[in-house]
Amino acid sequence: METLYISSRARGTINAALIKIIKINDFSATPKYVQVADAIVEAIKQKVVEVGDALPSINDLSYQLQIARDTVEKAYRKLRKEEIIKSSPGKGYFVAREQTFHLRIAVFLNKLSSHKKIVYDALASKLGSDAAIDLFVYNSDITQLRTLLQNLSQPYNHYVVFPYFKEGREKAAEVLSTIPADKLLLLGRDVEGVTGNFPIVCENHEKDIYDALESIREQLSKYSMLKLIFPDNSDYPKAIIKGFYRFCQDYAFDHLLIGNLQEEHIESDSCYINLAEDDLFQLLDKVNNRGLEIGKDIGIISYNETPLKKFILNGITTISTDFRLMGEYAATSILDGLKSRLEVPFYTVLRASV
Repeated sequence: METLYISSRARGTINAALIKIIKINDFSATPKYVQVADAIVEAIKQKVVEVGDALPSINDLSYQLQIARDTVEKAYRKLRKEEIIKSSPGKGYFVAREQTFHLRIAVFLNKLSSHKKIVYDALASKLGSDAAIDLFVYNSDITQLRTLLQNLSQPYNHYVVFPYFKEGREKAAEVLSTIPADKLLLLGRDVEGVTGNFPIVCENHEKDIYDALESIREQLSKYSMLKLIFPDNSDYPKAIIKGFYRFCQDYAFDHLLIGNLQEEHIESDSCYINLAEDDLFQLLDKVNNRGLEIGKDIGIISYNETPLKKFILNGITTISTDFRLMGEYAATSILDGLKSRLEVPFYTVLRASV
């Protein structure tokens, strides 16, 4: 039977020091129980608590942090599963072994979406168990991103940011420059004015849409009009519009930019290129109400490949970045210390909607 060494250090002193380490960030997308578990690991790393030291009871920690008892219980369960702590009947929870992460990474998403999840999962998988990742969502709001950066409860080895903003783009360089350049990694796009030697894993938005449309130019030729649905006040790069216009002009397609889909009267003999996921379902509903046949009377192309689009109707044609590779390229940049610009492949999946 395994014997658990129990330290004789004063529990009250340890508890007080541990409470100072645990900071709950209400703005973080990382679940609170994970924040608690990660903070305890950080406390072990800093020798605030050591192997054999008793941890606060679930009730005590819940009370001290003003969080739900279930949150603490899930945090302890996570640490037990990782064999960082153990429990002893009648004595509570104790530190069983040291666990230090070689990397602590903060990831800042402008919004939650299925393709951002693909990037995050690929990044986490490639980095492996030696990396602790905290996830934050700033809702494409530059002010919220600034607040998140100012209120981080601990330092990180790397800060991975998707820099897409609905408003305040002129402040982006100022805010991002608060992150040390040697710890910054930008995903998706570059930001003018941010100086220093740091990696960028990005799309080439103008070239990507041009090449994607060019690859299906023959199929598009049966439509008299191409329409790009680019929502007003969105965080999408304007380079997409530039690439769309250039393609239409080079190949003599009549074209139109739609800023508000709700006001659009759906017309037959047009092919719509849709960016936002919410707009896709509104577009399909409008087409259905007109009684038009997709792929014959009207064409639909959707940005960003997701598993669902293969099954909607007879399949929706997509033009998309390889988001899995984006996450893997980001992880490689971190692991290998790369400081270069890497462009992620862009591809077209032709289905019945065109």
